[in-house]
Amino acid sequence: MKTILTVDDSPTIRQMTRLVLQGAGYKILEAVDALDGLTKLDGQDIHLILTDVNMPKMDGFEFTRRIRANPNYKFVPVVMLTTESESDKRQLGKSAGATAWIVKPFDQDQLLGVVKKVIR
Repeated sequence: MKTILTVDDSPTIRQMTRLVLQGAGYKILEAVDALDGLTKLDGQDIHLILTDVNMPKMDGFEFTRRIRANPNYKFVPVVMLTTESESDKRQLGKSAGATAWIVKPFDQDQLLGVVKKVIR
């Protein structure tokens, strides 16, 4: 079973993504912010990371840069799941190492489509 780490400060978004992804057969780990996400990564076999951009303590861009700097997770796909849709924000995400970008609100088919496309 493939494991996905979801990192979002919104309990509602974490619950929605968990329901959709568990329903599709994935194991889900949840983090309440980027610092929690870095802690949850420790030693876990993660196949994909879904992260928000706008979070307290550390944003999704810095979180993604730190993931890319970690040899154990350097090649794990990172999908930004965010309300941000501006091209400059997308470029920042890409520069940080994001694999894909989904704008909230999203529908479950869109989420599953992106996950299936990029998961390793």
